Amino acid sequence: MKNKIVVITGASSGIGAALAHLVGTQGGRPVLVGRRERELHDAAAKSGPDALAVVADVTRREDVRRVLDAALARFGHVDVWVNNAGRGITRPIAELTDEDFDEMMLVNVKSALYGMQAVLPHFQERGRGHIINVSSMLGRLPYVSIRSAYNAAKHALNALTTNLRMDLREPFTEIHVSLVLPGAVATEFGNNARHGGMDSRKMPMAQSAEDVAAIIADVIEKP
Repeated sequence: MKNKIVVITGASSGIGAALAHLVGTQGGRPVLVGRRERELHDAAAKSGPDALAVVADVTRREDVRRVLDAALARFGHVDVWVNNAGRGITRPIAELTDEDFDEMMLVNVKSALYGMQAVLPHFQERGRGHIINVSSMLGRLPYVSIRSAYNAAKHALNALTTNLRMDLREPFTEIHVSLVLPGAVATEFGNNARHGGMDSRKMPMAQSAEDVAAIIADVIEKP
């Protein structure tokens, strides 16, 4: 982890903030990305002296490109890009609107696609790099029906991740593409879900954000 430049989206709280803190304390240099300026800067302040906060909306392609530019301007290169931004929903299929489904795809899939497409040329030029997409166990086993559109979006993210890994496997053996699938995590995820939802911090057996961050950090160390 030492001296690795790690871009983390959705880093103003939850898993992203926990990962940024872990990267910073292990000698890395995290680039924290999020929309909430005050919370983002608070998280960066806890993530080591080299942490960089970039206020951006990763559902906008031009913002994602600006994040890469900011990271390169400060550090000269990027080693790891973590697509962590996401949002849930509480609505069964029969009640989904176009707006519901479009937002789930935008926040959970297109934001990651923008990140992958932004950083990939940089990694190809360097001949190495690591993309990590944070999905969900619901993207593999969609047993919670009120998360329907979220489940579908995470399925799509899983597929994109696998296909990018396939595309890069032979020509770029040192560019790694990883997928992390947490279960329920004790964060504000449930409260922030579209149409509300159960507080994830009150769910039995929920993982902590720090537990998931430790897994991601291990993936960074051993891709």
